[in-house]
Formats: sequence, C-alpha cells, structure tokens
Amino acid sequence: MLVPDRKVVRELLTRYASLRIAQAERHMPTAARELEDVSYTLCVMMGTSDITDAIAKADALLLTKERFEEADADGENGLTLVG
Repeated sequence: MLVPDRKVVRELLTRYASLRIAQAERHMPTAARELEDVSYTLCVMMGTSDITDAIAKADALLLTKERFEEADADGENGLTLVG
C-alpha cells in the first residue's frame, strides 16, 4: 500500500485551512476553485471521496508519524517483540 508523503499532506491541509478561512471572510471565485482543487487532491491522496474523511485520514497519518518520531527519539523504533 502506498503511503502519501507526510510533508505534502501537511502542506495540503495547511492550504485547505487557509482557503476555508479566506472563503469564510470573503467569497472569491479563484479561491473557491483552488479550494475545490485542494479538496480533490486530498481526497485522492487519502483514498476517499469525502473531504471530511480525507482530513480525518490525513490527521491520523500525521499523528502516526509524530508518535513514531517521538518513540525513535527515545531510542525505540516502535516495533514490538511477540513471544
């Protein structure tokens, strides 16, 4: 299974949030079109057809990475031994 690049996902989420705020403040056709594009891209990257699901999956992906990095900083690699 392919995993989206976390940096790209984070950038898309940031852009999505910025565009949503801009649209809430003042509707602009160009920003609306870009919001549609970013929403579509997030959905495709996260394997969903709904932006709410895509955001939830993107958040989970980023949280998983952060937990892995914290464990690695503690000298653990996140793997467990079953025995």
